[in-house]
Amino acid sequence: MYERKLLRTITEHLHNKEIIVITGPRQTGKTTLLEQLHGFLSKTKEQSYLFTLEDPSFLKALNENPENIFRFMHQGDRKIFLLLDEIQYLKNPSNFLKLMYDKYNKQLKLIVTGSSALYIDSRFKDSLAGRKRVFNLFTLDFEEFLVFRGHEHIMPELIEIRKRDEYISPMLQIIQSLFDEYLTYGGYPAVVKATDLSEKKAILKEIYTSYLRRDILEAGVQHQDKFYNMMLLLAHQSGSQLNINEMANTVKLSVTAIENYIYVLRKCFHISIVRPFYSNVRKELTKMPKVFFNDTGFRNVIMNQFSAIHERVDRGIIAENYLFIRLRQLYGDDYIRYWRTADGNEIDFIIPETQKSGSAIEVKYSHAEFRLSKYRKFTNLYPGFVLNCRAYNAETNSGRILAL
Repeated sequence: MYERKLLRTITEHLHNKEIIVITGPRQTGKTTLLEQLHGFLSKTKEQSYLFTLEDPSFLKALNENPENIFRFMHQGDRKIFLLLDEIQYLKNPSNFLKLMYDKYNKQLKLIVTGSSALYIDSRFKDSLAGRKRVFNLFTLDFEEFLVFRGHEHIMPELIEIRKRDEYISPMLQIIQSLFDEYLTYGGYPAVVKATDLSEKKAILKEIYTSYLRRDILEAGVQHQDKFYNMMLLLAHQSGSQLNINEMANTVKLSVTAIENYIYVLRKCFHISIVRPFYSNVRKELTKMPKVFFNDTGFRNVIMNQFSAIHERVDRGIIAENYLFIRLRQLYGDDYIRYWRTADGNEIDFIIPETQKSGSAIEVKYSHAEFRLSKYRKFTNLYPGFVLNCRAYNAETNSGRILAL
């Protein structure tokens, strides 16, 4: 059973007093991660218990009285690590966790998962402020993809490519081929482990139809056909500015409905937004954001497009969407921006260190498409930002997307 990077991160927080909340999109392996944490605790001789709230009798007992949890555990002198899967099924998960933390945090450490941030966001009230630490489990990144595909031996080469601009790897073609597969089918664990391409497509379609349907049903989405139409528009507009009014007119829904549906997709971890960068913070908060998908395979299944990247008219969009995923991994959503002027000058990604310095990245399919002179307005306005191009096709590692 392969381990996710998040497993090590969480083990480092096991002895902090805050409740650990693991959330993320469906089918990314949250239950497996919880089982691995349970195994880790057992190996380290800690007293731990793992329960799922999909068990009707267990769920009923906790809904009747949160302290019924102690009927299922042996209480001794040692601290208990309590691992609960699918916490959102409780009638009031916020009250349950608050009670356990406030009354028993010296003898009880809680680690819980929730299948949808939408559920957790609506049921976890402010009463948990300062009591929880949230960890998001996304689909596999490219490094994890290589491990899950059984290519751990390639990892040192990828690390070397990322570390040394001048390095020419003898395994570059193999890495590039696997990278193409990752861009096309994404990082859902079940998809990655499937070896047949038709099976990969079938699993992605199941995630898109069945599991997304559960998300939107639980969110109370009323116009499901229009919701799916909106998702198709978003897939085509990945990396573009999100114009809510224009989308509302196209899909024939109110602006409020579109805003709510975007909120649902964000809270269920299917999409993320990147806000614009301006030296004037007030402008930054009012200008349109750009939208990206958190998994390229999920975007491709919405469009039913699985052609090789070099054959696709949207290959530049795929490259930009991947780079967003990589930057999110490195910096987190809150630190990624983009820059655009009213007359159309644009830089794809800005990573500000201050308002006057940081990194700026323009994404191209081919590095030959990049002309530094095109971006003079930005470099003149923000001389403290170092501008680089990252491309799918580049002659050196310093320009390659996968080398970032």
